[in-house]
Amino acid sequence: MFQQIMDLSLPCLLLFVLTGCVEVSADNQNGTHRYEYCVLGAGPAGLQMGYFLSKAKRDYIILERNSGPGSFFNKYPRHRKLISINKIHTGSRNREFNLRHDWNSLLSDKPDLLFKKVSGDFYPPADAFPLYLSMFVEELGLRVRYGVDIGWIRAALSATGRSYVLTDQHASNYTCSVLLVATGLWVPQTVEFVGSDLVEGYESISTNPEDYKDQAVLILGKGNSAFETAQSILGRASRVHMIGSSPVRLAWQTHYVGDLRAVNNELLDTYQLKSLDGLVDAPLETIAIAQHKEDSRKKSGRKKKEKKGKLYLIFNKYMQSQENSSEVTGRELPGFHLDNFAMRKPYDRVIRCLGFRFNFSIFDSSARPPNSDNAKGRLPGVTAWYEGKNTPGLFVLGTAAHSRDYRSSSGGFVHGFRYIARAVHRVLEHRYHSNSWPVTKLSITQLQSWILKRVNEASGPYQMYEVLGDVVLLRGSQCEYVEEFPVQALPQFSLLSGHEVSSHGLLVLVMQYGKQKIDYLGRNRAEIDWTKAWKSNFLHPVLYYYDALPTEEEMRLRPHGWPLPRPRAVHHMIEDFLTEWESPISHIQPLRRFLEHCVQTDLRAFYAESCFRSSLTHRKPPLFCQQGYLKQQGIVHNSWLSQHVREARLMPTEHSAGTSGADPAFSNYLAHTRASMSSGLKLDL
Repeated sequence: MFQQIMDLSLPCLLLFVLTGCVEVSADNQNGTHRYEYCVLGAGPAGLQMGYFLSKAKRDYIILERNSGPGSFFNKYPRHRKLISINKIHTGSRNREFNLRHDWNSLLSDKPDLLFKKVSGDFYPPADAFPLYLSMFVEELGLRVRYGVDIGWIRAALSATGRSYVLTDQHASNYTCSVLLVATGLWVPQTVEFVGSDLVEGYESISTNPEDYKDQAVLILGKGNSAFETAQSILGRASRVHMIGSSPVRLAWQTHYVGDLRAVNNELLDTYQLKSLDGLVDAPLETIAIAQHKEDSRKKSGRKKKEKKGKLYLIFNKYMQSQENSSEVTGRELPGFHLDNFAMRKPYDRVIRCLGFRFNFSIFDSSARPPNSDNAKGRLPGVTAWYEGKNTPGLFVLGTAAHSRDYRSSSGGFVHGFRYIARAVHRVLEHRYHSNSWPVTKLSITQLQSWILKRVNEASGPYQMYEVLGDVVLLRGSQCEYVEEFPVQALPQFSLLSGHEVSSHGLLVLVMQYGKQKIDYLGRNRAEIDWTKAWKSNFLHPVLYYYDALPTEEEMRLRPHGWPLPRPRAVHHMIEDFLTEWESPISHIQPLRRFLEHCVQTDLRAFYAESCFRSSLTHRKPPLFCQQGYLKQQGIVHNSWLSQHVREARLMPTEHSAGTSGADPAFSNYLAHTRASMSSGLKLDL
């Protein structure tokens, strides 16, 4: 090492030393590191936010307690198979569309920085995820500091405003104006009951199936971790029983990806086909796990001995002992009271698989977000824009922020919260840097084509259905298109986005599932009549029209199950088996008529000949002709498109302006720009 240093040129060495001195003096004064943004956790959510902060050239640091990114996935899931889809072959080259079926990649401006570079498996191995995250950090040059274990977080008030102070294991402080908590859920969820000390945890069990050979196993819980554990030992255990307070919820029935997935549900087969395994419904708070205490009576001159280590499931109501003891007599066993009790036989092992909860213990009362009202309080409570309630400047990202859409959308998973991170960053850019939410300015005649483009390829609203939506700000003959805004924050739209709503009103585009309870594998499960599109059961686009922003009260009193309050008008686009909303009669024509009703304008598209005739016979030709044909542009004016036209020589020059004859390249140009030429045009989305 000494020889390597001596080999350095003197100028380089001096620069190295001086740079190091400057960095230490600025960064370690009084043991405090100061940043504008602190991101806590280098998991997928923290790195996703780090990318957006880096791209915006903000002063930030990502703090990670372990030695590498995504450390959760070094251990979980315990049986090493992810249930997040990695569908590489979709038949499309559209990157945005492909993200609908890539549930592991993070967002970046590098088109090849995708999860498929580390795994081609449809359900990838868990070990691939830390590899992908390490690649993400390296290729984007994100600022991550490893080995920083934050043990205490408090808020501090000063003349410059509120800040957060994070203290690590070495008593070093990190001070930041904005704290972005992306620690995920890693504290095992437990339930206290008599005998809970006899239960093994999912976090510590053996993953070797041979260790369960010929054993009877009871699993507490009915989620994916429970079924994942059961599936791994089905071929070795003598019987596997599962107990939980809720019935099994199947993801293909609920459309919630956090419910039981088919990849883990083999025990349902062995249960229904009566092959020794089974499921029981009972609140875990009412049970106890106990060992049978032998009576002192003798039989044939000998004590009757029970096998050591056997565990029984009993109910609190049968326990006679007043002490908190895990030993019971035969009279306290459920089988004594009900001889055909389903779980009367003893178990060799009881395993707890109840998921995880947020780590609240590191927060001082001045910085602690409240427990959520849902998810049994396991998550922090956050606002509709993911700021901690009563903790201004502290935002929660990733799985920990799932309380906003718990059991209703995909915000607890990578393919959902990558878009939430982008939305939160846009909120930060406007609040702290006066950068308004990005918009696309369109002529009102372009709106239909743009909506069709979004519903057919956009991944954000598709994955975060009923949570993120596109907002269209109507401005008469123009409109502004705002993508992926948290729809539950609509009452604060202007404050969060920096855009005002005009007297012309607004449209909100979201993706929704139907609200009826149906048999999703039964006959007539899908609606095909476009006149009954509101009866669609599967994922489909819905447009809401308001003449003003909904109020907080309207949002609070919205109909049960609705993502938004009742609008002035609503339009459902009929569900589609291929999820391709491009059919002229079933999709495009009803959409155009709805938009015309909202904007009170003829939005039909016309060929040049029709515009010519209309201009001769009408004082006010249709808007499409006014903005295109009559200005001799053919399409609505756009500076970038005009430049492209000139460079490609798709429009006549001054010297050839009088030349007659159709330009064969013109139709190709229209297709390239996705210009709408007729209400029945099938767009190449």
